[in-house]
Amino acid sequence: RCNAQNSALTRAVRWETQMVRSGLANFGDAVGRRLQLCNFTDTVLELQLNHPNVVAARDVPEGMQKLAPNDLPLLAMEYCQGGDLRKYLNQLENCCGLREEAILILLSDIASALRYLHENRIIHRDLKPENIVLQQGEQRLIHKIIDLGYAKELDQGSLCTSFVGTLQYLAPELLEQQKYTVTVDYWSFGTLAFECITGFRPFLPNWQPVQWHTKVRQKSELDIVVSEDLSGEVKFSSSLPCPNNLNSVLSGRLEKWLQLMLMWHPRQRGTDPIYGPNGCFKALDDILNLKLLHVLNMVTGTVHTYPVTEEDTLQSVKARIQSDTGIPEQDQELLQEAGLALFSQKLVTKHTADSKVNDTAAADTELLFLFDNKKVSYEAQVALRPHPESVDCILQDPKKNLHFFQLRKVWGQIWHTIRMLKEDCNRLQQGQRAAMMNLLRYNSTLSKMKNSMASLSQQLKAKLDFFKTSIQIDLEKYKEQIEFGISEYISEEDDGPSDRHSGPAEKPTRS
Repeated sequence: RCNAQNSALTRAVRWETQMVRSGLANFGDAVGRRLQLCNFTDTVLELQLNHPNVVAARDVPEGMQKLAPNDLPLLAMEYCQGGDLRKYLNQLENCCGLREEAILILLSDIASALRYLHENRIIHRDLKPENIVLQQGEQRLIHKIIDLGYAKELDQGSLCTSFVGTLQYLAPELLEQQKYTVTVDYWSFGTLAFECITGFRPFLPNWQPVQWHTKVRQKSELDIVVSEDLSGEVKFSSSLPCPNNLNSVLSGRLEKWLQLMLMWHPRQRGTDPIYGPNGCFKALDDILNLKLLHVLNMVTGTVHTYPVTEEDTLQSVKARIQSDTGIPEQDQELLQEAGLALFSQKLVTKHTADSKVNDTAAADTELLFLFDNKKVSYEAQVALRPHPESVDCILQDPKKNLHFFQLRKVWGQIWHTIRMLKEDCNRLQQGQRAAMMNLLRYNSTLSKMKNSMASLSQQLKAKLDFFKTSIQIDLEKYKEQIEFGISEYISEEDDGPSDRHSGPAEKPTRS
């Protein structure tokens, strides 16, 4: 039963959906049984919700109500041309998760929508990729939640299909038919976020409901993954699996956030150590508001990511870089893609982008290139990314037989690994191009200095030649004077005046 009321009491929506009730032990059979929509009570009216991330209802044009195939009233919603999120996730480039900037935008939009619904005392209960549609905004894609339980006409077939597809996103207390609160949406949001990050659902996505429930309930409170490896062994983990497209800082922060959202017990779910019960949204805000600086070490090919604030300067960041790379601060040279060097007086936050405002800005987030000025040549020290475990398994045994869903996942990871290798090479080429542009940027200055030095050199050379010639002439004349005795006579005459003061003059003699 789903009840929703407008806070202004101007319009209300209420209808009841009655399904076959059974215990969890018979849940798998119940899904396949005849599910009937027994009665649609009262009149279905428009529920007035006003939020940019919730699809808005529209008035049905006059005369269109006659087109309804049965006695249920038509509902109209705003048109979102981007399709649903499932269509986006199924694209090849998203086989191992969405890009980092797309993940941050989605988390921001869905968190904002859920906050709004919960503040209006509405629990969605069926949050999944099929119930999120995309609309192109002025600056970026906007995600909107649909299907609040009042905007979908279900016949027997569609109800069964929708219900089966929803199982992986349903909170455990809904499966167990227990009382529930807004924390059921936390579980669905966490499951959705995990799938957008990794490309697959977190808990045994191909298992049947009864076996699924029995195994997944064994996980610890911190486990966010229960998966099968290629040998069929079930593994539990509290870490985000690789590959994905998150940087190291976001991966660690979102890992801890998912641990809050995917707790089995509803009373603990969503409780943040700092913000308390239902503090998961504030914790997510802290993650989304991070300003990150990305630095590519051109010596090792490793990208280092640093959270920065308005108070951080380049000098403080260089100290952290020295700690991570071992390159002394005085030997670090940080270049932008255009070849410009950074200076300490500039705030490092100028080189970060806000993905929540503009997805293209996030995609073009500036990458800084780190060079070691001590090195005159760069040897091949770049380490390749480690392969996912399943990829290594296939490389060791290429003829291994796999189920379709395993084969699909492995091929996706192989494709993603090749793409990341290509992107790593492209980044290294960008760094080398930045170094070349840095040199070319000062080429005109160097040319002027070279011309000036050449001119000064010519002047000095001319003076040196003149001096050498002058000395040579003087030496030749001095040699002639010595030969004819002129030099000695002149020297004696020069000594005369000083001798007059010492006594009577003596008669000069000539030798």
